[in-house]
Amino acid sequence: MVKIKEAIVVEGRYDKNTLSQIVDAPILETSGFGIFKNKEQMVLLRKVAEKRGLIVFTDADGAGFVIRNHIKSAIPNQYLKHAYTPDILGKERRKREPGKEGKLGVEGMKGDVIIESLRRAGATFEGETNAESAKQITKADLMELGLYGPGSADRRAMLIKKLRFPEKISTNGFLQALNLLYSPEELNMIIDTLEISNG
Repeated sequence: MVKIKEAIVVEGRYDKNTLSQIVDAPILETSGFGIFKNKEQMVLLRKVAEKRGLIVFTDADGAGFVIRNHIKSAIPNQYLKHAYTPDILGKERRKREPGKEGKLGVEGMKGDVIIESLRRAGATFEGETNAESAKQITKADLMELGLYGPGSADRRAMLIKKLRFPEKISTNGFLQALNLLYSPEELNMIIDTLEISNG
């Protein structure tokens, strides 16, 4: 498994599943064309792009390019890198029929092809060692801050609104977004401002 500095955005969960077996990097989804209606998800992608860089890795079909262009129009180019899959005809194992254009998407690519696509995009490879990473925010931290566990929904919703995260973000997605954008110390400072404004 290779570690990459940038976050990667893909179209859907099957793409994310394929990538997560090959690459150690934060992987976000557009939910296909869902990104067009989900303004909060785009705000999150922009924040992540500005903080650590974002690799756009959509399928090589028409739909993939529409999604890619939408992201390009919303996020300044200096924060984006673009990974492309080669045109390989075929169908993914889980599908009965090939896609409309008959090409394999990110989900159907072999590991070495994905690595090569990311290399060509200019991804920052941090090697294949398990170097100790910066301290992460954990679910235990969230529990201590009253953002996880029984009775935490209102408090979490308040923070989600303040940080302009997607309203319906899952707890795991919330934790991932926090770790992409903030250190544990920064989160504590944000919580303190939340307390003051509600105090």
